[in-house]
Amino acid sequence: MKNLITILFVGLISFGSLAQEKVAKIEFKTDVIDYGTIEKGADGLRTFEFTNTGDAPLIISKVSSTCGCTVPKKPEGPIMPGETGEIQVKYDTKRVMPIRKTITVLSNAETPTVALKIKGNVIDPDKKSVLEKKKNALADKSNQ
Repeated sequence: MKNLITILFVGLISFGSLAQEKVAKIEFKTDVIDYGTIEKGADGLRTFEFTNTGDAPLIISKVSSTCGCTVPKKPEGPIMPGETGEIQVKYDTKRVMPIRKTITVLSNAETPTVALKIKGNVIDPDKKSVLEKKKNALADKSNQ
């Protein structure tokens, strides 16, 4: 009887170590979106595309930004293995300034926290830059 229990115990431990845990994996096409130079009021919506390359459903629990000028939107429901999804990011292009923001994605993936970045520059075409004004002033002065 003791031998039978020992054999069953060793068999269960061996079976448990052979069984692999299924895990979700998130793989983004890119982790940086460059808006380039865009004009004030332009469309600030961009999309990060990803694939669940794991063998378990991927659940994104939270997507947050470093500031209120950048609003991310997470997908609803699980992303099954092999399926793709997207995280939309809307930047407020009324703010004329360089864009340097981080979006943090929390999920049940093997790597549970992923940092995505957006960058670029928002300009106001109606306003000349300080350097351009100085350059024009110097040019006018030298023409006199």
